[in-house]
Amino acid sequence: MLQCFDTNRASYMKNNIDKQTLFASMPVPKALTTLAVPTIISQMINLIYNMVDAFFIGRTGNSYMMAATTVTLTMVMMNVALSNLFGIGGGSLVARKMGAGAQAEARRVSAFSVYAALTLAIFYSALIGLFLDPILRFLGASEATIDYARSYALIVIVMGSVPSILSLTLAHLLRNAGFSAQASIGLSMGGILNCVLDPLFMFVLLPRGQEVTGAAIATALSNLVGCVYLLCAYLRATKEAPMSLRLRDARMLNKENKWLLFAVGVPSAILTGLFDVANICVNIIAAAHNDLVLAAMGIVMKVERVPNAVNIGICQGMLPMVAFNFASGNHQRMKEVMRTARLTGLVVSFACMILFERFADKAAGAFLSTSAGDAATAVATVGYAALFLRIRCLASPVQFLNYSTSYSMQAMGNGRGTLLHAFVRELVFYIPLMFLLDRLFGEVGLAAALPVGEACGAAFALWLMNRWLKAHSAQESCINDGQINQILQNREKSKT
Repeated sequence: MLQCFDTNRASYMKNNIDKQTLFASMPVPKALTTLAVPTIISQMINLIYNMVDAFFIGRTGNSYMMAATTVTLTMVMMNVALSNLFGIGGGSLVARKMGAGAQAEARRVSAFSVYAALTLAIFYSALIGLFLDPILRFLGASEATIDYARSYALIVIVMGSVPSILSLTLAHLLRNAGFSAQASIGLSMGGILNCVLDPLFMFVLLPRGQEVTGAAIATALSNLVGCVYLLCAYLRATKEAPMSLRLRDARMLNKENKWLLFAVGVPSAILTGLFDVANICVNIIAAAHNDLVLAAMGIVMKVERVPNAVNIGICQGMLPMVAFNFASGNHQRMKEVMRTARLTGLVVSFACMILFERFADKAAGAFLSTSAGDAATAVATVGYAALFLRIRCLASPVQFLNYSTSYSMQAMGNGRGTLLHAFVRELVFYIPLMFLLDRLFGEVGLAAALPVGEACGAAFALWLMNRWLKAHSAQESCINDGQINQILQNREKSKT
């Protein structure tokens, strides 16, 4: 028995040393690759998983089914916002506690995050279930699309939000504790399974006309399987890292650490939530033109997520390294991590922007068949989508600057700055520009609002970040000067 205990202890110590090396001393490009590549892979597979519904629905050539999935996309994205509250808020705090050597507190933070995310998911599912039709109408569903939207939302959101939100929360916690590969496998598993189940339920098991319902069932089942895997991976990780699933640990989390969690989690959730609000506004304005513009905008929102998925993967890989080195005081390495991540993301963004400009027609056409169903409406929808994509893809580089700056501030615990950036980016720049440019230039102006708004948001984010870093450096300098003066005073006293 003692031998078994010693073996487990040795394994625990070895894993802690490995994580310490990864975060604190491994060359930055190698460490960032180790953390970011699995995350990018999972983001890409998760992207395919989210896009596959639209892809197979597009095989029907039915623009109204496509418009319905566009309406429900904002409700699906709200799952991401809610998972960020305890996933990124709790995950970044776990990484900072690990950097500070506070292992017991890290366990309590992780346990609290899991149970709080579960409670929030149940509440969200119940709320959507009670007000489903009014919400769908508000989001832009018309008489031609509401039946499709209702069937999808009922299964994916009302019945499927709990495993979806819990999966994303567990993945964030695992990633920030250094288990990036396990988090990526869990999210990827759901994506791969959805690719298999979608055509099975849509074209084999359910009758014609029920393709949207089939896609919803496949998505919900895939989320459930991914959630079960991540829960098992999390339980295994508790034996090697300061993480816990005990309800007692969750209850023991003190008010100070809850405040630190919410200080980062709330701005992160609001950031994604405001992004969702912006998409709601896009849908409402697009639907006011016609259902084909709405369907086209839905296609573009899926295509443009390719560079976003890669760049968010880079940022999520960067976050625990920035948090760890900020907490341990190694600010030189922290800044090197941020510079490396920023350069990598900008290269990806510019490359994708060039590809979208060149192949916009093919990218849009891949999501909606023009040879099945109503070919005339499908051709018009694809034409709108190609035009919108060429305009909106110009936002990719500045959009990454917004992501990387926001994630960096979250990692350093600057929740106030993250929140301010989120509000200014969406409510001061993007959403007002959306209504203004649409009024001036129609649907082309609506598409152009994204690059203009993101550019303004990125300029503000960089200014905010530089200002905060200077203020923090000045504060540290004052503390160090005070410590030196205290030492000198103690020496003078000892001489006398």
